[in-house]
Amino acid sequence: MIVKVKLFAMLKESLGEEVELQVPEPATVNGLMRRFVEEYPQFKHAAASLNVAVDHTYSPGDHPIAEGQEVAIIPPVSGGSGKRGEALHEMVEAPIDLNTLVAKVAAPGAGGIATFLGVVRDNSHGRKVLYLFYEAYPPMAVKEMERVEGAVRERWEIEAMAITHRIGRLEIGEASVAIAVSSPHRKEAIEACHFAIDRLKQTVPVWKKEYWEGGEIWIENAEGSTIVQSTP
Repeated sequence: MIVKVKLFAMLKESLGEEVELQVPEPATVNGLMRRFVEEYPQFKHAAASLNVAVDHTYSPGDHPIAEGQEVAIIPPVSGGSGKRGEALHEMVEAPIDLNTLVAKVAAPGAGGIATFLGVVRDNSHGRKVLYLFYEAYPPMAVKEMERVEGAVRERWEIEAMAITHRIGRLEIGEASVAIAVSSPHRKEAIEACHFAIDRLKQTVPVWKKEYWEGGEIWIENAEGSTIVQSTP
C-alpha cells in the first residue's frame, strides 16, 4: 500500500513537505517506520525519537494504517470551541494578545485567572539569538491542546482554559505561547497553568528553529534544548 506521509521541521527541510512510502500490508506504524528508515537511512539514528500520527493522533507501533488516513511523522516537539464562537485553543500567525485569552476564560464563578506568557529571549547557550521560527502541525496541535485541557480537568477544578501558540518568524521579545486558566480558587488556577505549559512542551507538535549570529539550528525541546540539526 502506498502511504502519503506529511513531514515537519528538519524532516521537511531535508525531504520536502510529503513523501510516499510503499508499506507492506497489513500496513502498521511499525511497518511505515521500517520503510521510512530503509528509504532514508540518513534518519536511522533519529528513528527512536520520531513518532507517527494517524488522523492527528499519536499512534503506537501496532496501530493499523488504512487507505485515506492522514499520516505524519512527528519529530520531537520543541514542545474546541469557546464562548461566542471563539476558539479556546489555536495556532496563530499574528501577535498574541494575552488580554484576549483572559477574556475568553473569564467566568462568573472564577475567583482567579492565572496566565503564562512565553517570550523570545536574545540568548541561548552562550549564543546571541537573532530571531526564532516556529512550525507546527496545526490540526494535531489543536487536538493535543484539547488533550492538555482534559488532563488539567482530571486534576483540578477549573472554569476554562485557553491556549494560543504562534507560528512563523518571531522577533526578540515577542510572545510565542500564552495560556490562561480560570478557576474558583487561585491555587488551582496557578497549578493548572504550570502543568499545562509543561505538558504542552512535551506533546504538542510545534518545532522551533533558532537563528543566531553565524548559524541556525532546530531545537528538539524547549526545556532540554537537544540539538537535532544545524546549519553553519
